[in-house]
Amino acid sequence: MRKLYLIAVVMLLALAVVPIGAQDMTPVSLVLKWVPQAQFAGYYAAEALGYYEEEGLDVTIVAAGVDINPQVLVSSGEAEFGIDWMGNLLATRETGQDVINIAQIFQSSGMRQITWGDSGLTAFDQLGGKVVGVWCCGNQFPTFAALTKAGFDPENPDDVVVAQQAFDMNAFLAREIDAASAMTYNELAQVLEFVAEDGTFPVYTLADLNVLDFNEYGTAMLEDGIFARAEWLAEEGNEEIAIKFLRASFRGWIACRDNPDQCVDFVLAEGPTLGVGHQAWQMNEINKLVWPSASGIGIMDPAAFDITAQIALDYGIISGAAEGEGVTYRTDLAQAALDSLMADMADLDAMGADWSAPEVAITPNGE
Repeated sequence: MRKLYLIAVVMLLALAVVPIGAQDMTPVSLVLKWVPQAQFAGYYAAEALGYYEEEGLDVTIVAAGVDINPQVLVSSGEAEFGIDWMGNLLATRETGQDVINIAQIFQSSGMRQITWGDSGLTAFDQLGGKVVGVWCCGNQFPTFAALTKAGFDPENPDDVVVAQQAFDMNAFLAREIDAASAMTYNELAQVLEFVAEDGTFPVYTLADLNVLDFNEYGTAMLEDGIFARAEWLAEEGNEEIAIKFLRASFRGWIACRDNPDQCVDFVLAEGPTLGVGHQAWQMNEINKLVWPSASGIGIMDPAAFDITAQIALDYGIISGAAEGEGVTYRTDLAQAALDSLMADMADLDAMGADWSAPEVAITPNGE
């Protein structure tokens, strides 16, 4: 029955072009995972370019932070949509909340462990006896999984010393830790953007670092995805709203792939903490996580979900095996959005198979 309904929605979206002035705008809210930055450029682009408005949606984008949690706001019904990592969604579901992923935007993980090039530490199985920095709040588990796979017990300091790392690179720059957690689009750039006290720049380049990739090692966890409440989606008309929201959001991400400089401007208009140089680097690195999307933007890779769910089970985020399609995530809404977009715009590239990342210059302090 649901399938027939979604097919009908796709047909209506593909065939009906209603002037904006004739539509009743539907208000919805999107809660980001963090503060305004290029990590969320696709949503800012969808707003700035009028894609949400074209779908009849009045979207309020809410920046998150220490005191604003997307899982809490969506679970409580204060917002319709949120952006978060799958590990956090699984943890929220473990408490009994009915949140469900409806589109997986990031196809790969941006988290890495980095070491100094002169350390000789080029692989996870060389970290025995070393000091390895991890972040709190669920962000430690890809590193724990990698250390375990390499034969070390992350809870045994005789195997490896796990150090609580702040969300910066100060301990790494001071060589207080041997390996540090870093997102390609944030903390890695902060090392490269570092300016010496005497003004020397650059101090470090990628040639000075070893980058250990969880994706290649098979212990990456899924990151930014769009989620909603299953109960809200079950209410009459809300699946159609979700499809419209996804249509516009997908177009926003496609725009940021094809016009990254414009999207950086959209982000800068939101007043991010870090400057234009950092945002340009971040936009490029974020595009690498979204593209290519082999099955089309927003479609979940079941194998990637299985790895994430297994790590969540192994480290106690969840108490039992997580069910995938139709329970923890659903792909029908994203697929309906893609199908209707392709019906409307036959030349739209929703996979980005031929996209290649340009080179983006590192700037002093990201300015």
